[in-house]
Amino acid sequence: MTFTLYPAIDLKAGQVVRLKRGDMAQATIYGDPAAQARAFDEAGFEWLHVVDLDGAFAGRPANAEAVAAILASTTRPVQLGGGIRDMATVEAWLSRGIARIILGSAAVKDPDFAHAACRAFPGKVAVGIDARDGMVATEGWAETSGVSALDLALRFEDAGAAAIIHTDIERDGMLGGVNVEATAELARRLSTPVIASGGVAGAADIVALKAAGGIAGTIIGRALYDGRVTPAEAMAAASRA
Repeated sequence: MTFTLYPAIDLKAGQVVRLKRGDMAQATIYGDPAAQARAFDEAGFEWLHVVDLDGAFAGRPANAEAVAAILASTTRPVQLGGGIRDMATVEAWLSRGIARIILGSAAVKDPDFAHAACRAFPGKVAVGIDARDGMVATEGWAETSGVSALDLALRFEDAGAAAIIHTDIERDGMLGGVNVEATAELARRLSTPVIASGGVAGAADIVALKAAGGIAGTIIGRALYDGRVTPAEAMAAASRA
């Protein structure tokens, strides 16, 4: 299985930021989205992972200009999440050049729509499962549901989702190490590809995720921005046997 790295570009008020545990009050600003997209493209990453943080809280797109600037600055496919809650928004983003959209809160709160989107756009819809202590969080992680990460993932096994993106909220942005065990267990239970997210602190975490087997890739954010791992080091770790 190919192991893909997804460098993250999180957007807040038109700028690139990184949060700690999804807390909008703990945002570190890193600057211009277009420049960051260009840098990741030139570094050789195959995909870009973009999240409209304001949109996730508002329930509708809130950083459209920044996303457009990213699309204009890269030749790489972009997956986008945050504030995508209806078919019109899915269609609009895909028509503008987004390669894959990510449904998070909608997968929990409006599963009929999420299933319909997966069926209507096969290979272009991923389900984002953001978990706190194994339970799914929604609305930009501000609310915790009564649904487990595994139960939600299983509901989409036959929906045609391109991937399940599993985020451990408690580890996100903390550089404390990725939750390899929980992600690998999810991957073992599913036929849908599983992408890990949250807590990648360096090359060792990438190696561990790949070695666990069955995990399709990982999203990497703060470790890149803070220089704990270079793009070359990250890609070398991902390519190891």
